[in-house]
Amino acid sequence: MSVGSSYYARVSVVELCRSAPDARALRLGVLEEFRRRVGFDAFVWLLTDPVTEVGAAPLADVGAAFAELPRLIELKYSTFVNRWTHLDPPVAGLQATTDGRPERSLVWQELLVRHQVRDVASMVFRDRFGCWAFLDLWRCGSSFTAAEVTVLAGHVDDVTAGLRRCVARTFDAEPGDTAPPRTGPVVLVLSSELAVRGQTPETEGFLRALVPPDGDRPPAPAGAYNVAAQLLANERGVDTHPPVARVHKWNNEWLSLRAARIGDDIAVSIEPVTSADRCDLLGRSSGLTMRETELLQRIATGGDTRSLAKQMHLSEHTVQDHLKSIFAKTGASSRRDLLVRVGCR
Repeated sequence: MSVGSSYYARVSVVELCRSAPDARALRLGVLEEFRRRVGFDAFVWLLTDPVTEVGAAPLADVGAAFAELPRLIELKYSTFVNRWTHLDPPVAGLQATTDGRPERSLVWQELLVRHQVRDVASMVFRDRFGCWAFLDLWRCGSSFTAAEVTVLAGHVDDVTAGLRRCVARTFDAEPGDTAPPRTGPVVLVLSSELAVRGQTPETEGFLRALVPPDGDRPPAPAGAYNVAAQLLANERGVDTHPPVARVHKWNNEWLSLRAARIGDDIAVSIEPVTSADRCDLLGRSSGLTMRETELLQRIATGGDTRSLAKQMHLSEHTVQDHLKSIFAKTGASSRRDLLVRVGCR
């Protein structure tokens, strides 16, 4: 590839990351560039909760391996090798990491080898505000070369910034009424092997909205599998992040998925995020400082400039400066607009 064509390929990814209307469109566009420049046979790309790093909102094409989705997710969370939570540098090939012994990876040993996957290029999209996504590219015919890994690594910063920007944009939308009606708790019960044991009546509507299935097929509870798999990872000593994921779904609405043990089974609850969670997500995705995020949290609980200044041991002038910065970073036009974004309407 010439220097010129390499430059324009990079510009294309940069523009995608700046202009994509949402995270799905961004991922689809970037995948096309990666497919053209590097090549792969299958992929799994999950957005993650920036704090817990647990996956949600999956975008995937894994062919026949989809029939083993619960097991694939369980193994991914239980595998130490190239796990996104400690991947450094942010891109690594399975063959290279294991010195040609991919069987050291539990997910390869137990599943990928049966689907003729030879190598996996794993990527994590992380910045100082949190972890926003992880991506696995599967290749069957050959290993990823060092040069190909370098190409992928060259786009990590742009894609990370783009994904974070897409999260921030979710708070721009007007509140809507497209969420399924909720008359009771939304709970899914899974076995320790992630088989569905049962669910409350409202659950299917929420799962269908989280990952819309094709046609009339029942929804695959991928988000529930992820938080349940994280609970299993906790129990196995693989990772200590809590089994919780906050995921965007309708307009500017966000949901929280949480897994907990009930005897031998795992219960996954789905509920609206709190105002404090919305402040945290808006603050992180908009690049607010810790002090600005603290002010945002306090604004959400009420109070005028004078009382906020007193609570934070700041001058009223400094509070106003922080508020102007918050408006600029979030795109909010007023305190009222800001309160709508954090769910205080």
